[in-house]
Amino acid sequence: MKTKLILAAALVAAVPATGMAQQRTPPASILVVDTNRVLRECTACVAATAALQAQEATFQQRTQALAGPLQTEQQSIQQALQAAGALSGTARTNAENALRPRIQAFQQRQQSAEQELRTLQQNFESTRLNVSLQLNQRLQPIFNQIMTARGANLVISTDARLASAPTLDITSEVLAQLNRQVPSVSVTPLPQQQQPAAGQQQPRPQQPRPGDR
Repeated sequence: MKTKLILAAALVAAVPATGMAQQRTPPASILVVDTNRVLRECTACVAATAALQAQEATFQQRTQALAGPLQTEQQSIQQALQAAGALSGTARTNAENALRPRIQAFQQRQQSAEQELRTLQQNFESTRLNVSLQLNQRLQPIFNQIMTARGANLVISTDARLASAPTLDITSEVLAQLNRQVPSVSVTPLPQQQQPAAGQQQPRPQQPRPGDR
C-alpha cells in the first residue's frame, strides 16, 4: 500500500472553448504549477499523509499479527502429517482422521485472516482516493481563479513542460490559496455509493505523491 495522493491530470486547467465556429482559437497564454510541491506541502496534505501512513503501519502490524500464529500452526500440522505418514494401516488412518478437524479449523482461520486484510486494504485505498478527490475538487477552482486573474487560458503541471520562465510559475500562489481554503480534509473511505466497482481498475494519473514510500 502506498500513501500517495494523485492529481487528475498533468493538464490541470484550461478555458473551455465557446463559439468555436464563430471565433478563432486564441493564442495560448500559459501558466505552470508544481503540483508535486502543492500536494506535498499543503497543510491538509501533510496531515492527510501522516494519517495515511499511520493506517498503513497499522495494516502492516495486523498482517504480522495474523501471519505469525498461522505460520506456526501450519508448520505444526505439517509435522503431524509427516508423523502420520510414517505410520501404517489403521494407525495411519486414525492419525490422519484425527488431523482433519484441525486442518479444517486452520483453513477457516486462514480464510478469515485473508478476508480481514483484503477489507483493510480496500478501506485504505478508498481513503487515499477520497483524500485525493477532495483536494482535486478544491484545486480546480483555484486554478481557474488564478488563470482568470492573470489573463491566461491554460495551466499545466510542471511535469508536462520542458522549460518555462519563472514569472509563469503560480505554485506559491496556489499553495497559499489552498491552505486558506482547505485547512483539512476527511481521511475516511469514500461513501458507499462512490466506491469503485469490484475489479474495476482505478486510474493512475500523474503525481503529486506526498508521503510516497
